[in-house]
Amino acid sequence: MSTETQELTRTDWEQKLIAIRRQLHQYPEVAYEEFETTRSIREWLTEAGIRLIELPLATGVVAEIGGKNAGPVIALRADIDALPIQEETGLPYASTIVGNMHACGHDFHTAVILGAAFLLKQQEEKLPGTVRLLFQPAEEKGTGAALLMEKGALDGVTAIFGLHNKPDLEVGTVGIKPGALMASVDGFDIEVEGLGTHAAIPHAGIDPIVAASQIVTALQSIVSRNVSPLENAVVSVTTIHGGTTWNVIPDKVALGGTVRTFREEVRQKIPGRIRAIIEGVAAAYGAKVSLRWFKGPPSVQNDGPLTKLAAETAEKLGLQVVTPEPSAAGEDFAYYQQKIPGVFVFVGTSGTNEWHHPGFTVDERAIAISANYFAELAWRALKGG
Repeated sequence: MSTETQELTRTDWEQKLIAIRRQLHQYPEVAYEEFETTRSIREWLTEAGIRLIELPLATGVVAEIGGKNAGPVIALRADIDALPIQEETGLPYASTIVGNMHACGHDFHTAVILGAAFLLKQQEEKLPGTVRLLFQPAEEKGTGAALLMEKGALDGVTAIFGLHNKPDLEVGTVGIKPGALMASVDGFDIEVEGLGTHAAIPHAGIDPIVAASQIVTALQSIVSRNVSPLENAVVSVTTIHGGTTWNVIPDKVALGGTVRTFREEVRQKIPGRIRAIIEGVAAAYGAKVSLRWFKGPPSVQNDGPLTKLAAETAEKLGLQVVTPEPSAAGEDFAYYQQKIPGVFVFVGTSGTNEWHHPGFTVDERAIAISANYFAELAWRALKGG
């Protein structure tokens, strides 16, 4: 504990946070269905005497600590939704909801920010400003952050901090870097329309399977030939649907996939290249083609001065600071950063599997460490460093 986040009874505090995390883990709720999760968070905050900010939200919670002294408003954010994955950890507190699991560690994130809130509440009278707590729904849909901003959750906030567990980092380690940390997330659907025919008489039709196969291969040239080798991008075709039986060439084939980038200039270039490639390939085979584009969260871009503050705070607390590799996974925390400066931090959890795996786990020793860190970071951000 730092001198500014005065110590609660250590054993009781740690055990409470672990119990909170385990309760959330047992009852995971997917995006926009986090009703019991929301109720529980409200109860834990109310029990701690932390005031709730009533906004028109079906799920998710916004609360505040401080405001008794003049100063800025900074925000701490945790995501609360789970994934539609069947858990395979074998833990005694494994998910009780068939087909749902906290396979990305949002239960861990929620427990951490609650722990930070409990610490900050103990020193509310001295807090040099206000800490707003955002317990956000629907991160996995990539839409929860935008919803909270629409409802006013970020009004008046000057800086925001968030976290994600990192299974490949050891407990006691934090990954902090300025600039791009996580990728933008866009998606696409492609429909290739040919002319169905008997499989033994292919010349009588237009084969959309052959055209679609060429499209899959041709799309890979975007990264290798249209994006600088000094940049990072991913174009992945992840679904192919076409045909119903072995001896019929179908009329249509549907493709779907995702694009990940770290710079907006690269992001803007790729949809046009996809369209040009699929139209060119389709024309070569006499087929028709259509493209639907789904724009998701932008890239997580960490603010330079706040990143420096985050690293200095970690070092002050004796944590090991490393520069992490950017992740091509996405995070709608990026929407907050488009409005105000923010930092997203990776915290080590010594996990056994990566995110979204049915065997995903976290080392619960990281909960108290991370909660203490974010409480201290909030203090230092309010004081200006």
